[in-house]
Amino acid sequence: MTIRESISTQELEGRAAVITGGARGIGLAAAKRLASLGMKLCLADNDAASLEEARVELVPLVPDEGDLRLEVVDVSSFEEVEKLRDVAYEAFGEVALLMNNAGIGGPGMKPWDGPKEWGGIVAVNFWGVAHGVQAFTGAMISQERPSAIVNVGSKEGITTPPGNVAYSVSKAGIKVLTEQLAHELRQIDGCPVSAHLLIPGWTFTSINASGPIDEANKPEGAWTADQVAEFMLEGVESGNFYILCPDNSVTREMDERRVEWIARDLIENRPALSRWHPEYKDAFARHMEGAKNPEESAPLG
Repeated sequence: MTIRESISTQELEGRAAVITGGARGIGLAAAKRLASLGMKLCLADNDAASLEEARVELVPLVPDEGDLRLEVVDVSSFEEVEKLRDVAYEAFGEVALLMNNAGIGGPGMKPWDGPKEWGGIVAVNFWGVAHGVQAFTGAMISQERPSAIVNVGSKEGITTPPGNVAYSVSKAGIKVLTEQLAHELRQIDGCPVSAHLLIPGWTFTSINASGPIDEANKPEGAWTADQVAEFMLEGVESGNFYILCPDNSVTREMDERRVEWIARDLIENRPALSRWHPEYKDAFARHMEGAKNPEESAPLG
């Protein structure tokens, strides 16, 4: 059985990409990077004004102005995502890369807060990704050309730190969905589509910034959206399913030790989220000893 787990930049060149949440942040950075490959772009966002600002930046980068489509889309609506698919296929005839990136943050909340507090975050962050998978995957399989689906999760969907439960739940759902997607694609002999989970670390975007998104305001420990976009493309080309981004404050080894600790909560039947439990504070610190910090590591890029 032939299993496709990567797509090369050569296989993307001159073809079409669809990016949700494409007007800002990681989505816009990815669009610029893909434009450098000569790709045609269909960007979706719920903010028309931001899309027009993105147009100004992208028009000089795409091969032709007709190779750029901008669509106002609410990804929490399956019908609107279906229309996005139809627009992309009508314009370009195929989709080589689907990046389900749209996401929102939100205030910290409790597990017992109601649907009003939870609803928007889960609708956009999880259902927006699920709708992209549901609307596009069948058509991408039918193309019979190498293609890729990248779903954007978060480290919070893996380590699930306390204090932002709806966001963590939505991102944990993306992890499970994308794992299942990759498995099902593997069951199709010769399937041309690979699936990937992008896991950004601390990234300086409008979701977490209180001021302008520029170098003067960027926290030293954060990565830029451009760095994440480049790391994503390298990960997809390398055939990585889990594209786990470091940043300027957390190394790969630190992430691995954190994930290992969390996995042992279940194995050792420790209290939930023991990393943040006062009785396990010292044990967790010992577990993390020896992990390289960014100053000890090779340059990240």
